[in-house]
Amino acid sequence: MKFNFELILFYATLITGVIALFDIIFLAPRREKTLMRAQKLPIIVEYARSFFPVLLIVFLLRSFLFEPFRIPSGSLEPTLLMGDFILVNKFDYGIRLPVAHAKLYGAGTPKRGDIVVFRWPPNPSVDFIKRVIGLPGDKISYVNKELLVNGEKVPQEFLQNTIAQDESGVNWQAEEKQENLLGIKHKIFVDPKVSTRDFHDIVVPEGMYFVMGDNRDKSADSRYWGFVPDKNIVGKAVLVWMSWDSSKTTPRWKRIGQSIH
Repeated sequence: MKFNFELILFYATLITGVIALFDIIFLAPRREKTLMRAQKLPIIVEYARSFFPVLLIVFLLRSFLFEPFRIPSGSLEPTLLMGDFILVNKFDYGIRLPVAHAKLYGAGTPKRGDIVVFRWPPNPSVDFIKRVIGLPGDKISYVNKELLVNGEKVPQEFLQNTIAQDESGVNWQAEEKQENLLGIKHKIFVDPKVSTRDFHDIVVPEGMYFVMGDNRDKSADSRYWGFVPDKNIVGKAVLVWMSWDSSKTTPRWKRIGQSIH
């Protein structure tokens, strides 16, 4: 079962706020008049008044500034690893209303090469994270595991053969390359044993984005389920604040504090 944490946090903040406000306006003056100030508060009122300020701060920070996100898969390896905990900047692309997600302020939009968190179009209750490859109006091709953007080939430089691990813990032989996405340099993984899923001259519609994982042959992305609408964008991945290696049950200390590109 998938829990909508944003909605749960919203209702928790709303309910505790209403209870605390009701107590301040109606119950507290009554206690003052009846000289019962020392009387113990009803448990629900006590909890509401204690938790409301904390919930409100968390709700506002998470809604308008930064949201934590855990990397659930290896689709962005080698850039982001399973077990990375990242911060998502929620104001670069414009301030949006919590829950409703309508844009309130700001005209910022994702740039080519940004790593973005978004609500997955086939099921918006699920958050995905991928790299933006195509902007509105761009023409995208993918041939023999190489990208072309608006007819311009995206250069790739072979770095090394390495061992990667999939989500089930099985090792596989990966080719690690550096890709230059029209000025945005980043590393990718390619599986030479997996056949290419080629396509030619797909035009990104207005208000949409074409996204892909850096782990090119292990990523469910726009090649399979289509474009990401601007309204589904949650924010830009900016920082790894914690990284946990489940195979070694230890933090990856060197990754903590790394900026994301």
